[in-house]
Amino acid sequence: MHIKQVVAAGKPLSEADSAIIMIHGRGADAAGILSMAEYLPVKEFAQLAPQATNHTWYPYSFLVPVEENEPWLSSAIQVLDEVVNDVVSAGIKKENLYFLGFSQGACLTLEYTARRANRYGGVIAFTGGLIGADIDTSNYGGDFNQTPIFIGSSDPDPHVPASRVLASAAILRSMNAAVTDKIYKGMGHTISEDEIQQVKKLMFA
Repeated sequence: MHIKQVVAAGKPLSEADSAIIMIHGRGADAAGILSMAEYLPVKEFAQLAPQATNHTWYPYSFLVPVEENEPWLSSAIQVLDEVVNDVVSAGIKKENLYFLGFSQGACLTLEYTARRANRYGGVIAFTGGLIGADIDTSNYGGDFNQTPIFIGSSDPDPHVPASRVLASAAILRSMNAAVTDKIYKGMGHTISEDEIQQVKKLMFA
């Protein structure tokens, strides 16, 4: 299973007022996703990127039944719990905690925050959706209290159907999140400049 291995950048947790947890995609690594900090105004944040064992958070598509991705998915959730606990223990309020993920990391970002809904600083999902063959809302609880959430994706995307993005956005809205979803025609499996600008406007203005 996963063990907590975190690559850190930005300010040390002990000195920061805000933190961002950045979650890499399948086949990628913590150092790679940390490079996203260059495009966002998070220089004064503690920047934390956990590393998945064998560079993947769970073995199969996020669209298979959840039990097929166990016990890896639960282990990934546990790692994020530990990182969040580190942030909170350092005195950073959850309303100053942000999450960012790409692809598999975006799916994990949305799944984690839906299971642990709270007033966060923001949730950024570049190409992702809630996890499972069918979305089981009984896994989710809490109140986002108008946390800004951005979900951007391509149509088509080889891994993430636009229909799942929109279904996920609807569920998050029902949990009192302020969701912005944008589907980009033919963008490809990448992060666009428009997505970066949307996130800056929504969460860091």
